[in-house]
Amino acid sequence: MELTILILLLPFFSFLILGIGGKWMSHRTAGTIGTLVLGTVAVLSYMTAFQYFSAPRLEDGTFATLIPYNFTWLPFTETLHFDLGILLDPISVMMLIVISTVSLMVHIYSFGYMKGETGFQRYYAFLSLFTMSMLGLVVATNIFQMYLFWELVGVSSYLLIGFYYTKPAAISASKKAFIVTRFADLGFLIGILIYGYYGGTFGFTPDTVSLVSGGAAMLPLALGLMFVGGAGKSAMFPLHIWLPDAMEGPTPVSALIHAATMVVAGVYLVARMFPLFIAYAPNTLHMVAWVGAITAFYAASVACVQSDIKRVLAFSTISQIGFMMVALGVCTSMNPHEGGLGYMASMFHLFTHAMFKALLFLGAGSIIHAVHSNEMSAMGGLRKYMPITHWTFLIACLAIAGIPPFSGFFSKDEILAACFQYSPVMGWVMTVIAAMTAFYMFRLYYGIFWGSEPLRTDSHSDTSHDTPHGNLEAAPCRPHESPLAMTFPLMFLAAVTCGAGFIPFGHFISSNGESYSIHLDPSVAITSVVVAIISIAIATWMYKNAKQPVADSLAKQFKGLHKAAYNRFYMDDIYQFITHKIIFRCISTPIAWFDRHVIDGLFDFLAWAANTTSDEIRGLQSGQVQQYAYVFLCGALALILLLIL
Repeated sequence: MELTILILLLPFFSFLILGIGGKWMSHRTAGTIGTLVLGTVAVLSYMTAFQYFSAPRLEDGTFATLIPYNFTWLPFTETLHFDLGILLDPISVMMLIVISTVSLMVHIYSFGYMKGETGFQRYYAFLSLFTMSMLGLVVATNIFQMYLFWELVGVSSYLLIGFYYTKPAAISASKKAFIVTRFADLGFLIGILIYGYYGGTFGFTPDTVSLVSGGAAMLPLALGLMFVGGAGKSAMFPLHIWLPDAMEGPTPVSALIHAATMVVAGVYLVARMFPLFIAYAPNTLHMVAWVGAITAFYAASVACVQSDIKRVLAFSTISQIGFMMVALGVCTSMNPHEGGLGYMASMFHLFTHAMFKALLFLGAGSIIHAVHSNEMSAMGGLRKYMPITHWTFLIACLAIAGIPPFSGFFSKDEILAACFQYSPVMGWVMTVIAAMTAFYMFRLYYGIFWGSEPLRTDSHSDTSHDTPHGNLEAAPCRPHESPLAMTFPLMFLAAVTCGAGFIPFGHFISSNGESYSIHLDPSVAITSVVVAIISIAIATWMYKNAKQPVADSLAKQFKGLHKAAYNRFYMDDIYQFITHKIIFRCISTPIAWFDRHVIDGLFDFLAWAANTTSDEIRGLQSGQVQQYAYVFLCGALALILLLIL
């Protein structure tokens, strides 16, 4: 396990080499360096996973928690100190596989997608930094180290979302992502400080906690504030507003952000702190479940009417992250047989979702590469021209819809089973959301690959392609399949999506660390599959053909609801109103007036008074000896007169 340090160092050095020396390299050289480094990281991650999971279990049936590297950076007390190191346990090793696999596919894919782009070397440097930050986050030995890499992930996302820095929309999106997550991270930091003070540790497990007076009452607050940070990173309602706009970055970046980095960081945080939630804040954990459910329903509702394919996938991600949060939140025990099933289900869905969501985004990039537009109105009938993209995209749609034998069926079924164990209400709510997922994904599928073909000319006006200047190259009359550099990752991820569901995931990861055999609940599984098939059938009926009279009729009949959903239920407008009309006008403006007129006025008055007084008395320091003698004699006479009188 000593080689695990290279998993962090290699992408860091890649970032330095490409960031500093990239301008002297060709595109091919820079891309090759970045890809080879990530390939090496992936190999090391797979070696680590093989060695870790093939090692004998401990006497209690769990895998050992290994810390191959750890040193104290800032000591405060014997138990409270900032450490930096590497922690290997089942979920961190699983995340190494997820991050390195998806990142490697994104690196390979970008060879074709980003070909000829200005800033190609800078792009690969940022990819390396992003990957290193997320890898450092998942192997952190304590919550403070996690926070350090957490902020690096935020910086990396800012750089990649704003990659097209000459494009105003990209600049706004990167700032929006950075600012929204900063507010959430403030809660995370306050929670860490409260936890450190009252818990006497920055560790992840209850056995490291040494409560001080009042600690039992304050730890739920600390864990709740930490979840606020996770909610911001994972785009939970109402802190989700940054993620749809993050689509302004290059599409491969969207795949990396949505599948393997950043948005799953919040889920990983809750999973990492799960023993503490169970021990000290079970009610807070259940609050996490309802926040996840509201988020999943909201995002699915919005995804049903979006026309930009990347935004459909963005809201799909928000909804699926909500599923993972719900699965963690419905846990009532560390025992998977007695209420801890959701933990395993959440991590299982994180794993499978990373693969098929990366496939969906990379497939979307292949489509955008062909038609030079994000809008479904510019698509239709593409299955004839892009067979590889079509079939791999269909596999991903079937997986996310929960159709067996694709991976999404197995992980989502476990989530639904955990929800029904917790509450029938929660179970049916999540079943309805799963049905909505199948509907909007096949609405997207038919809008892209079926339906009528739009009129395509030799010069196709475009303002929504990932390029910073819009239509850099004319779209061909007929779309064509993407090059091998782009289709190979699609085929690889499709193969993983087909087979990942058969992994005995519970044998490797469970809430208490013991081996857990996954058993499908027939009633839940049959219900979820039937509901998914019905939703797919409705989507087929409404969107397969060129004309869509049913969809158009519903849009007109429920015009207000359709418009509200299309505009994301005006959440961005609400934020604009709160910030500009209330905070800026009612709070910031009076404070600014007070600062300019009272604070500045006071100091201006003090400066004026000092200058005026000095002007009046500077004659006393004339330098004339006669004047000094005169003043001295007058003062002496005045003192004598005072003494006599």
